[in-house]
Amino acid sequence: MELTSFHQDANVVVIGASGGIGESFSRTLAGSDTVRVVHALSRSQMRFDDRAIRVSQIDLLDEASIAVAAKRVSEEGPLDLVIVATGILHDGDLQPEKALRDIDSSNMLDVFRVNTIGPALVAKHFLPLLRRRGKSVFAALSARVGSIGDNRLAGWVSYRASKAALNMTIKTLAIEHARRWSDGVIVSLHPGTVATGLSKPFRSRVPSEQLFTPDVSAAHLLKVIDGLTPDDTGGCFAWDGSRIPY
Repeated sequence: MELTSFHQDANVVVIGASGGIGESFSRTLAGSDTVRVVHALSRSQMRFDDRAIRVSQIDLLDEASIAVAAKRVSEEGPLDLVIVATGILHDGDLQPEKALRDIDSSNMLDVFRVNTIGPALVAKHFLPLLRRRGKSVFAALSARVGSIGDNRLAGWVSYRASKAALNMTIKTLAIEHARRWSDGVIVSLHPGTVATGLSKPFRSRVPSEQLFTPDVSAAHLLKVIDGLTPDDTGGCFAWDGSRIPY
């Protein structure tokens, strides 16, 4: 997958590189002739064989960690693409709500910290590092279930609300960012249903043709990213390039 619409020798950041989609993003981008370096950031330690991938740590729950990571990657020059491929749906006792009675304030706050506040803090420290002239993109993984207009099933209150809040954060940041970075694009992306740990407990009824491997999902999303223009900034887009209503 080549990024044909970006500056040559692109300087790229993938946050959440230890996750299924994040790892696929990192490997795919490192294999592109138009990408000079991929900064693969994650909370857990990783190893990649590709010399184009620079591995370092970041903790989205710790703003100081985010600031340090931003300073580190800025030493390679302006950034062309930042992908935030993080998210939480379940973790031990934290499970998506099936009904009103399942809402728990502590669990809900944890979901918002990862799905909304973390990406907002990444934007705070990484958006100023994007290339001023020429195309640059900041993309965060959202979800179709975060669409208020598309919600017809209810349930999953915390996850839905946190992704809806992420979409609003993206929209708000895009308006501000465009005032100084006229070529910049800030979007949220829906990767489809992907065969990762996040979806594992909930994908038994998903038809096989609608369940993507991380590599397939990453390839779809990179194609969408490559086709984005400044007119798209602030939007939420699915893996096939279609716009998702907020």
